[in-house]
Amino acid sequence: MPKNTFDVVVVGGGGSGLTAALTAGRLGREVVLLEKNPALGGTTGLSVGSISCNSTPQQKAAGISDSPDEHFEDMGKFAGALEPRDNLDLRRLYVENVPEAFRFLMDLGIEFMGPVPEPPHRYPRLHNIVPHSRGYIYRLVKHCRREGVEIRTNAPVVELLRDGDRVTGVRLADGTEIKARRGVVLASGDYSSADGALKSEFLPEALCDVEGINTTSTGDGQRLGRDAGSEVLNPDLAWGPEMRFIAPPKPSIITRIPPIRPFARLVNWAIKNLPQPILRPFLMSFVTTFLAPSHGLFKEGALLVNSEGKRFCDERDGPQHKVSAQPGRTAYILMDDAMARKFTAWPHYISTAPGVAYAYLPDYQRNRKDICFKAATVAALAAKVNLPAKALQETLDQANAEARDSGRAPLSEGPFYLLGPLKSWICFTEGGLKVDKTLQVLRGDGSPITGLFAAGSTGQGGLLLEGHGHHLGWAVTSGRIAGRSAAFQTVV
Repeated sequence: MPKNTFDVVVVGGGGSGLTAALTAGRLGREVVLLEKNPALGGTTGLSVGSISCNSTPQQKAAGISDSPDEHFEDMGKFAGALEPRDNLDLRRLYVENVPEAFRFLMDLGIEFMGPVPEPPHRYPRLHNIVPHSRGYIYRLVKHCRREGVEIRTNAPVVELLRDGDRVTGVRLADGTEIKARRGVVLASGDYSSADGALKSEFLPEALCDVEGINTTSTGDGQRLGRDAGSEVLNPDLAWGPEMRFIAPPKPSIITRIPPIRPFARLVNWAIKNLPQPILRPFLMSFVTTFLAPSHGLFKEGALLVNSEGKRFCDERDGPQHKVSAQPGRTAYILMDDAMARKFTAWPHYISTAPGVAYAYLPDYQRNRKDICFKAATVAALAAKVNLPAKALQETLDQANAEARDSGRAPLSEGPFYLLGPLKSWICFTEGGLKVDKTLQVLRGDGSPITGLFAAGSTGQGGLLLEGHGHHLGWAVTSGRIAGRSAAFQTVV
């Protein structure tokens, strides 16, 4: 019979859940981590891997004197008009604790490059993992196992167990009950891929049909928390829709290399020391995987066509909002040779990976042959992508006829290029359960729900995480706090 009573039960096997489990395990607690998917990783494993942090060793080595207070002020600049909706207590909690969380990751053996600037941050604060974001999961799992954390996959949680006002465990989809002597941590991500009912309740109508980039972020923790009496704060806010190229059909050989520390250190050394012409092909093999096309493409005249070869919007007016309504929810970017030559060097880039590099057309031709197509004629190009040749030619002819009046340059110089398919996704939803500064979940009236904690997107609690690197930073920071708080919760 498997053991079904632990000190701490963690729901979710992404960055925040693994961090919470490891933290509780290091405090001598018996911990089980439950992940509904066959494999661990969550949204952390899909990310670019950047963390926004102040007071880091990398900043100090670069002569940057940063502080939590300055980071706190700069986060408000990212929030803009939304700042009145921010949870300032949690923002303060983040900026004061993320340096310790960052050092915790480094102590696990994770290597970072940077820092690099991202205005309106006054100092460079963006640090990116090397070689890739799976390194977070690889290291956290390794140390969880070392601390005796029991990890169970294919274990979806459907209900919280309660004894009066206290949460005492969870029930799995197969009916198994797992008890928690001290506490349950909900760390199951956001609801960007939730069912229609939940998304229609929380999000603006225009986002309800847009898919989440993590297809298993279905709002499980938010549902469980609300069933226990909590509420979701800032439920209508989301990052997206954002157009991104689809992921490769299978990972490249280089990204399948285990992110062991010697290899990560070699990559970091190469980034710092090798000339760009030598380094670039190697570095770009990591970053041209799941990136967003620059809207600069459309300013320069690129067309957006659907799988029927038809243009469906003004590409310069929010095209990301139109893609999900197309057949197959996909689209392609059409360019001619004159435009393609332009997008081979700064400032005309295809994509940007925060904290890493800019990707130009040659990078896609080298590393993403599955989404980068070239042919001498429109008909030959359409055949490569299985688009209707006649419709694509008619689309191009009409666009070129309208080019003079619209201020666009015509696309008339072969060879021609298609990039895609791409889709529009919600990257994150910002709504998280109401929590206090210990990450204990609160009821709508502000009273604590004993034995229940939340971390990551599930425990975002009204905190605004605008700007790159704050979501991942919050995942680790909140995971450490929630794991610690659950570990010290009074025993049932």
